[in-house]
Amino acid sequence: MLDDAPLKLLAFDAEDLKVLSVHLQDAELTTSDLIYLPRERRFAFAADRFDWEASVSGKGTRRRRTAVHFEGVTAVRSRGVDTAKKDQALTLLALAFEPGEAPGGSVHLLFLDGACVKLDVECLEAAFKDLGPTWTCSCCPSHPEADEPAKAEVA
Repeated sequence: MLDDAPLKLLAFDAEDLKVLSVHLQDAELTTSDLIYLPRERRFAFAADRFDWEASVSGKGTRRRRTAVHFEGVTAVRSRGVDTAKKDQALTLLALAFEPGEAPGGSVHLLFLDGACVKLDVECLEAAFKDLGPTWTCSCCPSHPEADEPAKAEVA
């Protein structure tokens, strides 16, 4: 892959979603970056993702603006996310898929401090696209106390 080449990824199953999750770990966003379009059955967000590939390969600490959207979304619920407060800072830790009645289920967006957004989906269909160049950031996120975040229960 070329240095600084933007990524475009699709997810159609839980394994694909894990790949998106790896690239989005420690992405920073605010509640104003989240949007649910019920008529289109689409949930989308934009985030400043940490470029883990650059960090691991010794190319420095960088971030890049990325857009993600999920199709076939029938319901959205959250815990610890105050959608009325448009500037609430969120750090995305992971995406997880919980199977339901095939081919549907729930996508969990798991955030730092236990916040979670749960998307009920008819089937798993997600797209991820980098929107621009990387920029240098000052620190590298770390999670020495955590293994893998557990799926949060959202009513």
